[in-house]
Amino acid sequence: MKDILLMGNPNVGKSVVFSRLTGTDVIVSNYSGTTVEFTRGRMKLNGDVLGVIDVPGTYTLDPTTPAEQVAADMLAEGEVIVNVVDATNLERNLNLTLQLLSSGKPMVVALNMWDEAEHKGIQIDIAKLEKLLAVPVVPTVALSGQGIKQLVGRLAEAAAGTWTYDAERHWAQIGEIVDQVQVVKHHHHSLLENLADLSLKPWTGIPLAIVVAVVAFALIRLVGEGLIGYVFEPLFENLWRPLMAGLSVLLGPGSFWHELLIGSLVDGEIDFVESLGMLTTGLFVPIGMVLPYIFAFYLVLGLIEDIGYLPRLGVLVDTIMHRMGLHGLTVIPMMLGLGCNVPGALSTRILETRRERFIAATLMAICVPCMAQIAMVVGLMGQSDNLMLGLFAVFGTLAMLWVVLALIFKRVLPGEAPEIFVEIPPYRMPYAGAVAQKVWLRTRQFITEAVPYVLLGIFIVNVLYVLHIIQFLGNLLSPVVTRLWGLPTEAIAALLIGFLRKDVAIGMLAPLGLNLKQLIIACTILTVYFPCAATFAVLLREFGLRRMAKAALLMTAVALTVGALLNLIL
Repeated sequence: MKDILLMGNPNVGKSVVFSRLTGTDVIVSNYSGTTVEFTRGRMKLNGDVLGVIDVPGTYTLDPTTPAEQVAADMLAEGEVIVNVVDATNLERNLNLTLQLLSSGKPMVVALNMWDEAEHKGIQIDIAKLEKLLAVPVVPTVALSGQGIKQLVGRLAEAAAGTWTYDAERHWAQIGEIVDQVQVVKHHHHSLLENLADLSLKPWTGIPLAIVVAVVAFALIRLVGEGLIGYVFEPLFENLWRPLMAGLSVLLGPGSFWHELLIGSLVDGEIDFVESLGMLTTGLFVPIGMVLPYIFAFYLVLGLIEDIGYLPRLGVLVDTIMHRMGLHGLTVIPMMLGLGCNVPGALSTRILETRRERFIAATLMAICVPCMAQIAMVVGLMGQSDNLMLGLFAVFGTLAMLWVVLALIFKRVLPGEAPEIFVEIPPYRMPYAGAVAQKVWLRTRQFITEAVPYVLLGIFIVNVLYVLHIIQFLGNLLSPVVTRLWGLPTEAIAALLIGFLRKDVAIGMLAPLGLNLKQLIIACTILTVYFPCAATFAVLLREFGLRRMAKAALLMTAVALTVGALLNLIL
């Protein structure tokens, strides 16, 4: 099976072209020896099955970041290159195009965003460009599918480039090509272009960012609660509960297998949140309570990403971030971390220096709860007398802690945050197929990672209870948990399981009857004290044992301090 490499600059529509070619049957993998992800799919052409790889976006084959290094390395693995080019920015894109031509690989150029180029008054002579590059050039509009059929049809004509890369005259050659093939005429700004300009100016951009945030989280709550109330809770109550009730009778309450699989009965009934059985709480928490919010978050995030808002948000907050010693693009790992800390940690590779990546990942791991944890905190605080006060206390504390730690890092860690350099794409209408594909891949990743950890966590809790280890640890750690933090010793089990799955840990607080103060302290500590096992593994690969050990010590110190201060203040 031949491999077709989709290569191009970031934000040129590669993922949409990939989605058009492959559909949804795709696999996300880490490139060998790295944490950089790429997507692989398949397509049929004249009865043959071809592999299609969406290579990480890169501006050059002379890499400066891990993602660009992977892109350069993957060039040797493919047999045919489809170079996806942004027709609205031909000069910048030709830099990579000419480098790819000099590799000698058979290539086809997809001149994407052809409709936007026309709207901007950009006219490109396709025949002349094809003659100069000596490879097929196909204008495409991936969002609508225009030109994709022609692109597939011309793959058989892919030609090996004869271009010789001259560093000394490289940009002059690019300029000569552009002068020969491109004409730009005046055009009036569209509504989206005017909105794009407003979103970058502080006086209009900051209010717009607040509106985007409010609307985004309102949509997340609307979709998440709708799925819970109308889909998942009825499924568990009407279909799963009768099966579990029958199994409960068969196993007998109080037996080892009943405690392991069903859990403890609450008032003689199965409680999907408090019973802590592998087949009750172990399935209901990740699927019935958390998955709806995860799906809703990734749906909204996918729309915001494909519209083109995230890079603008990074530029907008760059000045503020630099005052705290950070890069404006640090906001992107934080946003992704709200969905799941694992992709949030992986996305720190967009930052230029190792110092920036370490600071961003550490801040995210300490101060940014994932959507699974947020969903459980909201549910848990709903049991208290004042939901909004509890949520404000928890998330307000995390926000203040984020700022304080960022300022501390700025003073104690040597180095500077370089100036922001990022391609800002125009606002575009998102392609439903590409958004759906991203939502499915991210949601599937959550299911495959979360459910096993939840089941493992509940299994470990039940075994620790049976072996009386929880009681032993409760006595050992009682001075910290009860005196310093003001929590009951029973909360220790939740703190231990938080390393595996923090959402399960928060759920374990539900039957303890904690007051509002204790709920605020426990939820905050569970967020800051340590990342979950999956995030820990990623951070360990990203930064090595020594730096991860420093981060772990910092997290422990922060948890001790913040818990004690909250216990003192509240």
